[in-house]
Amino acid sequence: MARMKFGAFLAPHHPIGEQPMLQLRNDLKFATHLDELGFDEFWVGEHHSTGWEVIASPELFLAAAGERTHHIKLGTGVISLPYHHPFNVAQRLVQLDHMTRGRLIFGSGPGALPSDAYMLGIDPMTQRDRQDEAIGVIKRLFAGERFTHESDWFTLKDAALQLLPYQEDMPFAVASQVSPSGMTLAGKYGAGVISIGSLVKAGLMALPTQWSFAEDAAKQHGKTVDRANWRVLSTWHIAETREEARAQAGAGLMKWHNEYTVGTLMRPGAVAYSSPDEAVDETAFVDGAASVIGTPDDLVASIRNLVQASGGFGTLIGFAHDWANRENTLKSWDLVARYVIPEVNKMLDTYRASREYVVEHRDSFERAGQAVMSKIMSNDRAAQALKEEMGGVSALSSPNAPDLKKAAAEAK
Repeated sequence: MARMKFGAFLAPHHPIGEQPMLQLRNDLKFATHLDELGFDEFWVGEHHSTGWEVIASPELFLAAAGERTHHIKLGTGVISLPYHHPFNVAQRLVQLDHMTRGRLIFGSGPGALPSDAYMLGIDPMTQRDRQDEAIGVIKRLFAGERFTHESDWFTLKDAALQLLPYQEDMPFAVASQVSPSGMTLAGKYGAGVISIGSLVKAGLMALPTQWSFAEDAAKQHGKTVDRANWRVLSTWHIAETREEARAQAGAGLMKWHNEYTVGTLMRPGAVAYSSPDEAVDETAFVDGAASVIGTPDDLVASIRNLVQASGGFGTLIGFAHDWANRENTLKSWDLVARYVIPEVNKMLDTYRASREYVVEHRDSFERAGQAVMSKIMSNDRAAQALKEEMGGVSALSSPNAPDLKKAAAEAK
């Protein structure tokens, strides 16, 4: 496959307690930081409850991020389609695509938080079917069709977009978690996928099983799915040593797990941690751990294992969190960009090959030193100086320099 792409997923998950305006400004700075580091994608979610996830409109946030960044692709991760009239979603996406000069990726989902659907009076049993219906309508609108559509939750009458997307074929992806519905939708529409939480080795959530759902649906609907458009979510905190990573992330990880996962979502089977060390151990150092708290080398090894286990995918998406303070969080992403991405994508292989070639073919380069020695010996004063050579080391050595100490001994 082509080189792996790397991105970030900002839910966001921020502990309650910080000034919201400053929090949102910091999230925008984070997007800029990732753009400067050369990350490929930046995804922002939509949530309306829990107090920890405060971005209600990914389109609004990405419009601001688009003005602060230059290269990074911007993904709605995701728009919960059952919460919106599909025509309005289509129009907002088209506008955002133009405002970002074609850097938009349309990501959709059925809605992840039951509390969001409850407030909006939406029956959770309808959400996945409504997402499917909305995708079909939005794709027709993007294609420039004018049509009427009657539904039990929205109506279109002879509707068409007056402005089409900036991109000729806007990329889009669907979120996939536990059920097969996300992967099935991807196959039905030939879309990309964002696999969230599907990092176990076996069973319903295993990545190979999930991908098979997409392939089966694609075959059924006469479409194709491409692993290059498959995004897999991972979680990490990286430092220069494992000890530093553990010390930096432990307390924040424990707070996030205990107060959000256990205390707010009350996720089935989740148990509060009793110490930061336990939080780190249970998150990153148990069999089948889906998170990495360690060094760049640890993350490289984890990614390679993930690629092998899944059969291959196109983009690794890092989950953005506040386990560490801001300084160490930014440094973590910096270390990924500096050391993990080039290693995973074999960007340094030719450097290493060039060095090894020089080492292994040193004898072939002796003539360069001989040329320098010839010029020394053809000059009487230089030849005399050579005899007085005491073996000192030059402050600036040349790759063409002969062994002057050896030559001086031979000249005496």
